[in-house]
Amino acid sequence: MKIQIASKTHFRFAEVISETIQSSAKVRGTGIALRSPEYIQQRMANQNAVIAAEDDKFAGFCYIEIWGKKNFVAHSGLIVHPDFRGRGLAKQIKKAVLDLSLEKFPNAKIFGITTGAAVMKINYELGYKPVTFDALTDDDDFWKGCQTCINFDVLQRMNRNICLCTGMLYDQHLNKNNEQ
Repeated sequence: MKIQIASKTHFRFAEVISETIQSSAKVRGTGIALRSPEYIQQRMANQNAVIAAEDDKFAGFCYIEIWGKKNFVAHSGLIVHPDFRGRGLAKQIKKAVLDLSLEKFPNAKIFGITTGAAVMKINYELGYKPVTFDALTDDDDFWKGCQTCINFDVLQRMNRNICLCTGMLYDQHLNKNNEQ
């Protein structure tokens, strides 16, 4: 299994990544923002994504989004292809995308939102803490990304204060202090 920073050489996987995200959303019946192959390719072209592949077969993916004038970085689209689940790959991908974020955006607050218990567990193990949505970016474009989620109406009704997702924040300055 090779886990690496995604680039234009990985464009051929964009369609299957998009389809895997969409089918996972249907199976789980929970909130997952859908992403087009073109959207995924843009993250790859900017080298703001991590991909896992084995024998030229897509295994997993996660990408970075930058918000609030580079003050916030979100990890989104974490997905593992069903053929590769149960191997701890999601945590390896999430760790790789966290490392990439720390390298590229050393002063940003890193966050994610999720309804998935497995992702919450991974985030917690990597040093993320649950926070209220007001601790996350107020960038309208970020919240527009939730429009393809089945729970978007909840987010709207609650004025972006509450949703079914849990916001989780990785404060690298706090985590550096804890490591010392």
